[in-house]
Amino acid sequence: MPTPGHFPSVRLRRNRRTDWSRRLVRENSLSAADLILPIFVKEGDNVCEPIESMPGVNRYSIDRFVEFVAQAAAAGIPAIAIFPVTPLEAKSEDGDEALNSDNLICRAMRAVKDAKIDVGLIADVALDPYTTHGQDGVIRDGYVANDESLTVLKQQAVVQASAGCDVIAPSDMMDGRIGVIRGALDEAGYQHVQIMAYSAKYASAFYGPFRDAVGSAGNLGKGDKRTYQMDPANTDEALQEVALDIAEGADMVMVKPGMPYLDIVRRVKDEFRVPTFAYQVSGEYAMLSAAAANGWLDRERVMLESLLSFKRAGADGVLTYFALEAATLVGQ
Repeated sequence: MPTPGHFPSVRLRRNRRTDWSRRLVRENSLSAADLILPIFVKEGDNVCEPIESMPGVNRYSIDRFVEFVAQAAAAGIPAIAIFPVTPLEAKSEDGDEALNSDNLICRAMRAVKDAKIDVGLIADVALDPYTTHGQDGVIRDGYVANDESLTVLKQQAVVQASAGCDVIAPSDMMDGRIGVIRGALDEAGYQHVQIMAYSAKYASAFYGPFRDAVGSAGNLGKGDKRTYQMDPANTDEALQEVALDIAEGADMVMVKPGMPYLDIVRRVKDEFRVPTFAYQVSGEYAMLSAAAANGWLDRERVMLESLLSFKRAGADGVLTYFALEAATLVGQ
């Protein structure tokens, strides 16, 4: 670091004085290419159902979902993440619906491919949308069984890849899942399907609105996921998780939630120099949206400032419910 000069010969405000100068020396920027749009899909026809705890975000039937995906692609968003609202009657103790090749998410992905929309499709691998207990794996003797869950998760990944998924995103946080899934994909002939690992996924209180959106909050009840998602107090452990996922074959890694964990994003990027993403989760979206709706914050400015913070911390991209709104503002 060079030795700083002294006032009055050094005036840092000179570079801030005009808009063109500020733009010229700007260190980080945000574009539509940095954004991934999460979308909720549900059964039915011509459905666009508002989510009360996430103002401005909806659940879509597959026909309306395809239309929304086309809007995202036209705005320059490179990929979307699909989350199914599984009907209660399709849920089971072991989440068998996850292995149904004609389940909701598989039909949604095939519909996008049939529409020939040029956008990447990302699908989570985890059992919580499909289980009656709302946990991400199978439960044995009151505990989420790691190795038995892996057997189901690798099958789920292959089912999704066969439906047209471009990026498998394991969000379950079971030990060893990336290696098992990579092996299963390769064996099934899906060597080119990418893996975006939820490598540092914390047991966070910021997920509440998401669980409402997919209908898993009632299933989980008073339960929690602290035996497999990370302790919010830990940072070194996040680096261990990322290192293992990379070694097992992850193409990209993710930190979740986002803004409360920007320090983790920075540590991961500095340590590994791999494609690193962050998820600005439902609770983050909800609190900014609610404050803006009450007139306490400027929605557009805080939205863009929050997204820029991820880039400044080292993220290559952000999963955010603001994606389409932001993309229309910042351009491609």
